[in-house]
Amino acid sequence: MASDTPAPPDGLPPTLLDLSTFLLARIGRTARGRLAEQLAERGLRLWDLAVLAALADFGPQAQRDLVQRLGIDPSDLAKVADQLGAAGYVERTRDQRDRRRVSVSVTPAGRALLAELTGQARAVQDELLAPLDAGERRTLRKLLLRVHYGLEERSGAL
Repeated sequence: MASDTPAPPDGLPPTLLDLSTFLLARIGRTARGRLAEQLAERGLRLWDLAVLAALADFGPQAQRDLVQRLGIDPSDLAKVADQLGAAGYVERTRDQRDRRRVSVSVTPAGRALLAELTGQARAVQDELLAPLDAGERRTLRKLLLRVHYGLEERSGAL
């Protein structure tokens, strides 16, 4: 950028603003922070939302399968499942054939909580994507999904 070209209004170097990876990281950090704040007000974390969503979308699962599906550390998943279980949002049961295997399922209270949390997440999303119209939002989501699935194809599960 020429020295006589004014700097962008946010003061960031144009070289960085030209990097989609920088923009994705910056926007992602902001989105994650705002959603994490919303969840923290309820004593929850992003992993709580992720576990509830996985269980609601895919049904009961072994804890080790959730670990792989979500890419979460096994001890972190155990803590999340313990917290959600104590609050009545998930149930954990031991497999009668293999006592080492623990299955996790979402309860009706967990489904209700997930609906509320998803609403909060959509509100954060709407706030962040306010500069875009509905068509642009659909296009952005479609492009982000292409990138996401492209990463999975090249490197296995995220």
